[in-house]
Amino acid sequence: MSAYVYAATRTPFGRFNGGLAGVRPDDLAASAISSLLATIPDLDRAAVDEVVWGNANGAGEENRNVGRMAALLAGLPTSVPGSTVNRLCGSSLDAAMLGSRAIETGDADVVLVGGVESMTRAPWVLPKPAKGFPAGNVTAVSTTLGWRLVNPEMPKEWTASLGECNEQLRDKHDVSRERQDEFAVRSHRLAAQAWDDGFYDDLVTPVEGTELTRDEGIRPDSSTDKLAGLQPSFRKDGTITAGNASPLSDGASAVLLGSGAAAERVGAEPIARIAGRGAYALDPQEFGYAPVEAAGRALARAGIGWEQVGAVELNEAFAVQSLVCVDAWLAQGLKDPELVNTRGGAIALGHPLGASGGRVLGTLAAVLRERGERWGVAAICIGVGQGLAVVLENPAAA
Repeated sequence: MSAYVYAATRTPFGRFNGGLAGVRPDDLAASAISSLLATIPDLDRAAVDEVVWGNANGAGEENRNVGRMAALLAGLPTSVPGSTVNRLCGSSLDAAMLGSRAIETGDADVVLVGGVESMTRAPWVLPKPAKGFPAGNVTAVSTTLGWRLVNPEMPKEWTASLGECNEQLRDKHDVSRERQDEFAVRSHRLAAQAWDDGFYDDLVTPVEGTELTRDEGIRPDSSTDKLAGLQPSFRKDGTITAGNASPLSDGASAVLLGSGAAAERVGAEPIARIAGRGAYALDPQEFGYAPVEAAGRALARAGIGWEQVGAVELNEAFAVQSLVCVDAWLAQGLKDPELVNTRGGAIALGHPLGASGGRVLGTLAAVLRERGERWGVAAICIGVGQGLAVVLENPAAA
């Protein structure tokens, strides 16, 4: 039995302290679910067998299983179960992989997956003291991004900042600052053009009560000259800046999966088939390179090679990480680097951690239809040394 994508949507992605800052993450998630279900009005809400939701933080308003909370807030019947998975940046792509497996094994027929993150509203946390009534001060730790409350047994090279890890990746693969800035400008240019072309009109639904209608981080006037003036963010002599890395973001994404037989219940034909999945792990500081092997595994399970791939959606955590992955895929047979992120990427669109996997999956399905391509790859790198990838097949081009 195969698993299919029937529909996908997302909220606009907001900047840190931007247009979605006033919205709780559980409400963001509920908004994405409601928007998705509105695109498939014939589906009986009670026919959803499971909600599987991704979230990377889990420390604030999205605690207590945000997948279940969002389903209830969106008005799904209480009989629809829900769970939340955490694979950091890959959480919602992991949710889709889990949901598709449930369908393929016959455990479910219709699964609603997605993810959410409000990096703006991520709380500070206070560790409890080992003993009562400590005499010293206590430091509040931000949960917005990266390591916190690190176990002292972890090797220091594993717990370096995400930016420092990517500076190390740059050293290893010799990716220039100029290439990174050029890649970032391309992301902004293609994202702005995609919005102007109407590509995202059917993929993005505003959140009720907010004024944000487009992704807030896109800078159409970005240029290599402007980016060249930015100071390095992680090393004094480094190459990674705020301009060639993804920003802190808020947002949610949702995808409806189902079996082939679910088309009658959904009231629509599938838009893509999940043909292969891949996960890979390596040393934590090398996480940016993990999508290379994850994609290779997904392609092998789909029974195809890079030569047959017509579209790639790679989450742009950092320009350097994206370039290293694309270079490796070109060496393995990818036909053209311009097949990657043709409608912009996370450097421009934003990277709300738990929502990005659903974004790349939904965007890939739309790009395959737009371009009439049969095969595509959605991939994402994940902190602490992991990567995920999914191969989609466009049924209309099969």
